[in-house]
Amino acid sequence: MLLRCPYLYLHIPSELPGTGLRRTIKLSVSAALKRLAYIDWMRGLACLLMFQTHCYDSWLRPELHETQLYKLSQLGGTLPAPLFIFLAGVSFALVTEKLRQKGIARNQIAIQTIRRGSEIFALGILFRLQEYVLGYRWVPWTDLFRVDILNTLGLSMMLMGVLCWLTAASTVPASRSRGILSSFAAAVIIALVTPPLWTNWSPKFLPWPLQTYINGVHTYHEPQHWLFPIFPWCAFAFAGLAIGFLVFSEFAQKRESQFFISLGVAGVAAILLSMLFDTLPIHLYAVYDYWHSSPNFVLARCGVLLIILSVVYSWCKWGWAQKRFSPAIQLGQTSLLVYWVHMEFVYGRFSILPKRGCSIPKATLGLAVIFLAMLALSIVRTRYKSAKVKASRAPVTPVAPQPAT
Repeated sequence: MLLRCPYLYLHIPSELPGTGLRRTIKLSVSAALKRLAYIDWMRGLACLLMFQTHCYDSWLRPELHETQLYKLSQLGGTLPAPLFIFLAGVSFALVTEKLRQKGIARNQIAIQTIRRGSEIFALGILFRLQEYVLGYRWVPWTDLFRVDILNTLGLSMMLMGVLCWLTAASTVPASRSRGILSSFAAAVIIALVTPPLWTNWSPKFLPWPLQTYINGVHTYHEPQHWLFPIFPWCAFAFAGLAIGFLVFSEFAQKRESQFFISLGVAGVAAILLSMLFDTLPIHLYAVYDYWHSSPNFVLARCGVLLIILSVVYSWCKWGWAQKRFSPAIQLGQTSLLVYWVHMEFVYGRFSILPKRGCSIPKATLGLAVIFLAMLALSIVRTRYKSAKVKASRAPVTPVAPQPAT
Protein backbone atom coordinates (compact mmCIF):
# COMPACT_ATOMS: atom_id res chain seq x y z
CA MET A 1 0.00 0.00 0.00
CA LEU A 2 1.20 3.49 -0.80
CA LEU A 3 0.29 6.08 1.80
CA ARG A 4 1.10 9.67 0.99
CA CYS A 5 1.10 12.48 3.52
CA PRO A 6 3.25 15.58 4.07
CA TYR A 7 6.72 14.37 5.08
CA LEU A 8 5.55 10.71 4.97
CA TYR A 9 5.53 8.35 2.01
CA LEU A 10 4.98 4.82 3.28
CA HIS A 11 4.94 1.56 1.33
CA ILE A 12 3.08 -0.95 3.50
CA PRO A 13 2.72 -4.56 2.34
CA SER A 14 -0.52 -6.29 3.21
CA GLU A 15 -1.89 -9.82 2.94
CA LEU A 16 -5.37 -11.28 2.97
CA PRO A 17 -5.77 -12.90 6.42
CA GLY A 18 -5.22 -16.63 6.39
CA THR A 19 -4.48 -16.84 2.68
CA GLY A 20 -0.93 -15.60 2.29
CA LEU A 21 -2.12 -13.75 -0.82
CA ARG A 22 -1.08 -10.18 -1.40
CA ARG A 23 -3.71 -7.50 -1.72
CA THR A 24 -3.72 -3.81 -2.49
CA ILE A 25 -5.45 -1.49 -0.04
CA LYS A 26 -6.45 1.62 -1.93
CA LEU A 27 -6.37 4.65 0.32
CA SER A 28 -6.17 8.07 -1.22
CA VAL A 29 -4.82 10.26 1.55
CA SER A 30 -5.47 13.39 -0.49
CA ALA A 31 -9.16 12.44 -0.37
CA ALA A 32 -9.11 11.02 3.14
CA LEU A 33 -7.47 14.15 4.50
CA LYS A 34 -9.21 16.67 2.27
CA ARG A 35 -11.01 18.15 5.25
CA LEU A 36 -7.59 18.68 6.83
CA ALA A 37 -6.62 21.40 4.35
CA TYR A 38 -5.80 23.57 7.35
CA ILE A 39 -2.59 21.58 7.75
CA ASP A 40 -1.41 22.59 4.29
CA TRP A 41 -2.57 26.16 4.90
CA MET A 42 -0.53 26.35 8.10
CA ARG A 43 2.49 24.89 6.38
CA GLY A 44 2.03 27.43 3.58
CA LEU A 45 1.87 30.20 6.18
CA ALA A 46 5.18 28.94 7.55
CA CYS A 47 6.64 29.13 4.02
CA LEU A 48 5.47 32.73 3.57
CA LEU A 49 6.90 33.80 6.92
CA MET A 50 10.14 31.98 6.08
CA PHE A 51 10.46 33.74 2.71
CA GLN A 52 10.12 37.24 4.13
CA THR A 53 12.45 36.56 7.05
CA HIS A 54 15.19 35.10 4.87
CA CYS A 55 14.90 37.70 2.11
CA TYR A 56 15.14 40.72 4.39
CA ASP A 57 17.88 39.12 6.47
CA SER A 58 20.00 38.25 3.44
CA TRP A 59 19.54 41.33 1.27
CA LEU A 60 19.00 44.41 3.46
CA ARG A 61 21.99 46.66 4.10
CA PRO A 62 23.39 46.29 7.66
CA GLU A 63 22.20 49.73 8.80
CA LEU A 64 18.63 48.79 7.82
CA HIS A 65 18.68 45.94 10.33
CA GLU A 66 17.78 48.53 12.94
CA THR A 67 14.52 49.49 11.24
CA GLN A 68 11.11 48.52 12.56
CA LEU A 69 10.39 46.56 9.39
CA TYR A 70 13.40 44.32 9.88
CA LYS A 71 12.60 43.74 13.55
CA LEU A 72 9.00 42.78 12.72
CA SER A 73 10.31 40.53 9.95
CA GLN A 74 12.59 38.70 12.37
CA LEU A 75 9.75 38.41 14.89
CA GLY A 76 7.66 36.68 12.23
CA GLY A 77 10.68 34.48 11.56
CA THR A 78 10.35 32.87 14.98
CA LEU A 79 7.25 30.96 13.79
CA PRO A 80 8.21 28.86 10.72
CA ALA A 81 10.49 26.36 12.50
CA PRO A 82 8.06 25.45 15.31
CA LEU A 83 5.21 25.39 12.78
CA PHE A 84 7.03 22.93 10.50
CA ILE A 85 8.06 20.66 13.37
CA PHE A 86 4.65 20.82 15.08
CA LEU A 87 2.84 19.99 11.83
CA ALA A 88 5.21 17.10 11.17
CA GLY A 89 4.01 15.67 14.49
CA VAL A 90 0.36 16.21 13.58
CA SER A 91 0.82 14.55 10.17
CA PHE A 92 2.71 11.68 11.77
CA ALA A 93 -0.20 11.00 14.11
CA LEU A 94 -2.75 11.12 11.28
CA VAL A 95 -0.79 8.63 9.19
CA THR A 96 -0.15 6.30 12.14
CA GLU A 97 -3.83 6.35 13.10
CA LYS A 98 -4.95 5.55 9.55
CA LEU A 99 -2.53 2.64 9.33
CA ARG A 100 -3.68 1.26 12.68
CA GLN A 101 -7.30 1.45 11.52
CA LYS A 102 -6.32 -0.59 8.46
CA GLY A 103 -4.91 -3.29 10.72
CA ILE A 104 -1.25 -2.85 9.80
CA ALA A 105 1.07 -4.47 12.35
CA ARG A 106 2.85 -2.11 14.73
CA ASN A 107 6.29 -3.44 13.74
CA GLN A 108 5.62 -2.67 10.09
CA ILE A 109 4.35 0.81 10.92
CA ALA A 110 7.44 1.47 13.04
CA ILE A 111 9.84 0.23 10.37
CA GLN A 112 8.33 2.40 7.67
CA THR A 113 7.89 5.58 9.73
CA ILE A 114 11.37 5.38 11.24
CA ARG A 115 12.80 4.71 7.79
CA ARG A 116 11.04 7.79 6.46
CA GLY A 117 12.49 9.81 9.33
CA SER A 118 15.96 8.57 8.44
CA GLU A 119 15.38 9.63 4.82
CA ILE A 120 14.48 13.17 5.92
CA PHE A 121 17.57 13.20 8.15
CA ALA A 122 19.68 12.08 5.18
CA LEU A 123 18.16 14.89 3.10
CA GLY A 124 19.28 17.31 5.81
CA ILE A 125 22.85 16.00 5.52
CA LEU A 126 22.63 16.20 1.71
CA PHE A 127 21.41 19.81 1.94
CA ARG A 128 24.39 20.76 4.09
CA LEU A 129 26.72 18.98 1.64
CA GLN A 130 25.17 20.91 -1.26
CA GLU A 131 25.62 24.21 0.54
CA TYR A 132 29.26 23.35 1.24
CA VAL A 133 30.02 22.30 -2.35
CA LEU A 134 28.37 25.37 -3.89
CA GLY A 135 30.05 27.72 -1.43
CA TYR A 136 33.30 25.85 -0.78
CA ARG A 137 35.41 29.01 -1.07
CA TRP A 138 33.77 30.72 1.89
CA VAL A 139 31.75 28.04 3.74
CA PRO A 140 33.74 26.33 6.54
CA TRP A 141 33.80 22.53 6.62
CA THR A 142 32.24 22.61 10.09
CA ASP A 143 28.95 23.69 8.48
CA LEU A 144 28.60 20.11 7.26
CA PHE A 145 27.69 19.21 10.86
CA ARG A 146 25.37 22.13 11.53
CA VAL A 147 22.00 21.07 12.97
CA ASP A 148 19.39 22.50 10.65
CA ILE A 149 15.61 22.14 10.48
CA LEU A 150 15.66 19.04 8.23
CA ASN A 151 18.01 17.23 10.61
CA THR A 152 15.67 17.89 13.51
CA LEU A 153 12.59 16.90 11.50
CA GLY A 154 14.18 13.57 10.61
CA LEU A 155 15.29 12.86 14.17
CA SER A 156 11.87 13.86 15.51
CA MET A 157 10.13 11.46 13.15
CA MET A 158 12.42 8.61 14.17
CA LEU A 159 11.80 9.32 17.85
CA MET A 160 8.05 9.54 17.27
CA GLY A 161 8.17 6.23 15.43
CA VAL A 162 9.84 4.61 18.44
CA LEU A 163 7.31 6.13 20.85
CA CYS A 164 4.33 4.99 18.75
CA TRP A 165 5.80 1.49 18.62
CA LEU A 166 6.28 1.42 22.39
CA THR A 167 2.76 2.69 23.14
CA ALA A 168 0.90 0.49 20.64
CA ALA A 169 -1.85 -1.59 22.25
CA SER A 170 -4.22 -4.35 21.18
CA THR A 171 -6.91 -1.85 20.11
CA VAL A 172 -6.71 1.40 18.18
CA PRO A 173 -8.44 3.52 20.89
CA ALA A 174 -6.07 2.19 23.56
CA SER A 175 -3.07 2.93 21.34
CA ARG A 176 -4.40 6.42 20.74
CA SER A 177 -4.87 7.13 24.45
CA ARG A 178 -1.38 5.89 25.24
CA GLY A 179 0.01 7.96 22.38
CA ILE A 180 -1.64 11.15 23.62
CA LEU A 181 -0.38 10.78 27.18
CA SER A 182 3.13 9.67 26.23
CA SER A 183 3.50 12.41 23.61
CA PHE A 184 2.54 15.13 26.06
CA ALA A 185 4.89 13.59 28.62
CA ALA A 186 7.76 13.50 26.11
CA ALA A 187 7.19 17.17 25.19
CA VAL A 188 7.17 18.21 28.85
CA ILE A 189 10.31 16.21 29.69
CA ILE A 190 12.22 17.64 26.73
CA ALA A 191 11.23 21.18 27.72
CA LEU A 192 12.15 20.65 31.38
CA VAL A 193 15.62 19.20 30.77
CA THR A 194 16.59 21.76 28.12
CA PRO A 195 17.89 24.51 30.50
CA PRO A 196 20.40 22.27 32.35
CA LEU A 197 21.50 20.64 29.08
CA TRP A 198 22.22 24.14 27.76
CA THR A 199 24.18 25.16 30.87
CA ASN A 200 25.59 23.16 33.80
CA TRP A 201 24.61 19.71 32.43
CA SER A 202 25.98 20.37 28.97
CA PRO A 203 27.44 17.08 27.63
CA LYS A 204 30.89 18.50 26.98
CA PHE A 205 32.39 15.01 27.06
CA LEU A 206 30.89 14.40 23.61
CA PRO A 207 32.62 15.51 20.39
CA TRP A 208 31.05 18.77 19.29
CA PRO A 209 29.42 17.25 16.14
CA LEU A 210 27.40 15.03 18.51
CA GLN A 211 26.98 17.54 21.32
CA THR A 212 25.46 20.04 18.91
CA TYR A 213 22.51 17.67 18.36
CA ILE A 214 21.82 17.87 22.10
CA ASN A 215 22.07 21.61 22.70
CA GLY A 216 23.20 23.31 19.47
CA VAL A 217 26.68 24.18 20.67
CA HIS A 218 28.29 23.70 17.24
CA THR A 219 31.89 25.05 17.38
CA TYR A 220 31.13 27.99 19.67
CA HIS A 221 31.47 26.25 23.08
CA GLU A 222 27.99 27.39 24.06
CA PRO A 223 24.48 26.76 22.65
CA GLN A 224 23.42 28.87 19.66
CA HIS A 225 19.79 29.93 19.58
CA TRP A 226 19.70 29.94 15.75
CA LEU A 227 20.33 26.19 15.51
CA PHE A 228 17.77 23.37 15.94
CA PRO A 229 18.98 20.77 18.47
CA ILE A 230 16.81 18.01 19.89
CA PHE A 231 16.39 20.02 23.08
CA PRO A 232 14.04 21.88 22.95
CA TRP A 233 12.91 21.62 19.31
CA CYS A 234 11.66 18.02 19.39
CA ALA A 235 9.17 19.08 22.06
CA PHE A 236 7.09 20.75 19.31
CA ALA A 237 6.99 17.51 17.32
CA PHE A 238 5.67 15.53 20.30
CA ALA A 239 3.15 18.27 21.06
CA GLY A 240 1.96 18.00 17.45
CA LEU A 241 1.83 14.21 17.75
CA ALA A 242 -0.47 14.49 20.77
CA ILE A 243 -2.74 16.99 18.98
CA GLY A 244 -2.84 14.77 15.90
CA PHE A 245 -4.03 11.81 17.95
CA LEU A 246 -6.58 14.03 19.70
CA VAL A 247 -8.09 14.83 16.27
CA PHE A 248 -9.29 11.19 16.22
CA SER A 249 -10.76 11.30 19.71
CA GLU A 250 -14.50 10.74 20.11
CA PHE A 251 -15.12 14.35 21.12
CA ALA A 252 -13.17 15.74 18.12
CA GLN A 253 -14.92 13.42 15.68
CA LYS A 254 -18.41 14.31 16.92
CA ARG A 255 -17.84 18.01 17.66
CA GLU A 256 -14.98 19.03 15.43
CA SER A 257 -15.67 22.77 15.50
CA GLN A 258 -15.92 22.86 19.29
CA PHE A 259 -12.72 20.82 19.52
CA PHE A 260 -10.71 23.34 17.52
CA ILE A 261 -12.21 26.27 19.38
CA SER A 262 -11.14 24.51 22.58
CA LEU A 263 -7.61 24.24 21.20
CA GLY A 264 -7.57 28.00 20.68
CA VAL A 265 -8.75 28.58 24.26
CA ALA A 266 -6.08 26.14 25.49
CA GLY A 267 -3.50 28.13 23.51
CA VAL A 268 -4.49 31.37 25.24
CA ALA A 269 -4.34 29.59 28.61
CA ALA A 270 -0.87 28.23 27.80
CA ILE A 271 0.43 31.73 27.04
CA LEU A 272 -1.06 33.14 30.25
CA LEU A 273 0.43 30.26 32.27
CA SER A 274 3.81 30.91 30.68
CA MET A 275 3.66 34.56 31.70
CA LEU A 276 2.55 33.61 35.21
CA PHE A 277 5.33 31.05 35.67
CA ASP A 278 7.86 33.59 34.41
CA THR A 279 6.89 36.08 37.13
CA LEU A 280 7.10 33.59 40.00
CA PRO A 281 9.93 34.29 42.47
CA ILE A 282 10.87 30.59 42.56
CA HIS A 283 13.22 29.39 39.81
CA LEU A 284 14.14 25.76 39.23
CA TYR A 285 17.28 26.44 37.25
CA ALA A 286 20.61 28.02 38.09
CA VAL A 287 20.64 29.80 34.73
CA TYR A 288 17.30 31.06 33.42
CA ASP A 289 16.92 32.26 29.82
CA TYR A 290 13.24 32.76 29.01
CA TRP A 291 13.60 33.57 25.31
CA HIS A 292 15.83 30.64 24.30
CA SER A 293 15.81 27.62 26.61
CA SER A 294 13.09 28.13 29.22
CA PRO A 295 10.20 25.61 29.44
CA ASN A 296 7.95 28.64 29.90
CA PHE A 297 8.88 29.91 26.46
CA VAL A 298 8.25 26.46 24.95
CA LEU A 299 4.82 26.54 26.62
CA ALA A 300 4.11 30.00 25.20
CA ARG A 301 5.15 28.92 21.71
CA CYS A 302 2.92 25.87 21.92
CA GLY A 303 0.10 28.21 22.92
CA VAL A 304 0.73 30.34 19.84
CA LEU A 305 0.73 27.22 17.65
CA LEU A 306 -2.62 26.11 19.07
CA ILE A 307 -4.13 29.55 18.47
CA ILE A 308 -2.87 29.55 14.87
CA LEU A 309 -4.25 26.04 14.39
CA SER A 310 -7.66 27.11 15.69
CA VAL A 311 -7.77 30.27 13.57
CA VAL A 312 -6.58 28.53 10.39
CA TYR A 313 -9.11 25.73 10.88
CA SER A 314 -11.87 28.33 11.16
CA TRP A 315 -10.61 30.16 8.07
CA CYS A 316 -10.53 26.92 6.06
CA LYS A 317 -13.97 25.82 7.28
CA TRP A 318 -15.93 29.07 7.22
CA GLY A 319 -13.72 31.53 5.34
CA TRP A 320 -12.42 31.81 1.79
CA ALA A 321 -9.44 29.48 2.12
CA GLN A 322 -10.98 26.69 0.02
CA LYS A 323 -13.42 28.73 -2.07
CA ARG A 324 -10.84 29.27 -4.79
CA PHE A 325 -7.14 28.83 -5.46
CA SER A 326 -5.12 29.29 -2.26
CA PRO A 327 -1.41 30.17 -2.55
CA ALA A 328 -0.92 29.14 1.08
CA ILE A 329 -2.38 25.66 0.54
CA GLN A 330 -0.44 25.30 -2.70
CA LEU A 331 2.89 26.14 -1.05
CA GLY A 332 2.04 23.93 1.91
CA GLN A 333 1.71 20.92 -0.37
CA THR A 334 5.33 21.28 -1.53
CA SER A 335 6.94 22.93 1.49
CA LEU A 336 10.06 20.76 1.44
CA LEU A 337 10.74 21.58 -2.21
CA VAL A 338 10.28 25.35 -1.90
CA TYR A 339 12.34 25.41 1.30
CA TRP A 340 15.22 23.67 -0.43
CA VAL A 341 15.15 25.74 -3.62
CA HIS A 342 14.54 29.19 -2.17
CA MET A 343 17.53 28.92 0.19
CA GLU A 344 19.94 28.83 -2.74
CA PHE A 345 18.37 31.88 -4.41
CA VAL A 346 18.29 33.90 -1.19
CA TYR A 347 21.34 32.87 0.84
CA GLY A 348 23.29 30.73 -1.61
CA ARG A 349 25.62 31.18 -4.50
CA PHE A 350 22.78 32.02 -6.89
CA SER A 351 21.23 34.78 -4.80
CA ILE A 352 19.08 36.93 -7.10
CA LEU A 353 20.10 40.15 -5.27
CA PRO A 354 23.38 41.30 -3.71
CA LYS A 355 23.62 40.19 -0.11
CA ARG A 356 23.68 42.95 2.52
CA GLY A 357 23.44 45.53 -0.25
CA CYS A 358 19.78 46.33 -0.86
CA SER A 359 17.31 49.01 0.15
CA ILE A 360 13.94 48.07 1.61
CA PRO A 361 12.02 48.57 -1.69
CA LYS A 362 14.57 46.52 -3.63
CA ALA A 363 14.56 43.69 -1.06
CA THR A 364 10.74 43.76 -1.05
CA LEU A 365 10.73 43.43 -4.84
CA GLY A 366 13.10 40.47 -4.51
CA LEU A 367 10.76 38.93 -1.94
CA ALA A 368 7.86 39.23 -4.39
CA VAL A 369 9.95 37.53 -7.09
CA ILE A 370 10.90 34.68 -4.74
CA PHE A 371 7.26 34.22 -3.70
CA LEU A 372 5.97 34.08 -7.28
CA ALA A 373 8.81 31.82 -8.42
CA MET A 374 8.29 29.37 -5.57
CA LEU A 375 4.52 29.40 -6.14
CA ALA A 376 5.07 28.62 -9.84
CA LEU A 377 7.52 25.84 -8.95
CA SER A 378 4.98 24.40 -6.50
CA ILE A 379 2.22 24.42 -9.13
CA VAL A 380 4.46 22.71 -11.68
CA ARG A 381 5.42 20.09 -9.12
CA THR A 382 1.84 19.25 -8.09
CA ARG A 383 0.61 19.16 -11.69
CA TYR A 384 3.47 16.87 -12.65
CA LYS A 385 2.63 14.53 -9.77
CA SER A 386 -1.07 14.59 -10.68
CA ALA A 387 -0.26 13.74 -14.27
CA LYS A 388 1.87 10.80 -13.16
CA VAL A 389 -0.93 9.51 -10.93
CA LYS A 390 -3.48 9.78 -13.73
CA ALA A 391 -1.14 8.00 -16.13
CA SER A 392 -0.60 5.18 -13.65
CA ARG A 393 -4.38 4.75 -13.25
CA ALA A 394 -5.15 4.84 -16.98
CA PRO A 395 -6.96 1.65 -18.07
CA VAL A 396 -4.91 -0.72 -20.17
CA THR A 397 -6.62 -1.93 -23.35
CA PRO A 398 -6.42 -5.71 -23.42
CA VAL A 399 -4.82 -7.24 -26.47
CA ALA A 400 -7.06 -9.76 -28.24
CA PRO A 401 -5.51 -13.21 -28.37
CA GLN A 402 -4.23 -14.23 -31.76
CA PRO A 403 -5.72 -17.39 -33.28
CA ALA A 404 -3.45 -20.38 -33.32
CA THR A 405 -1.79 -21.12 -36.61
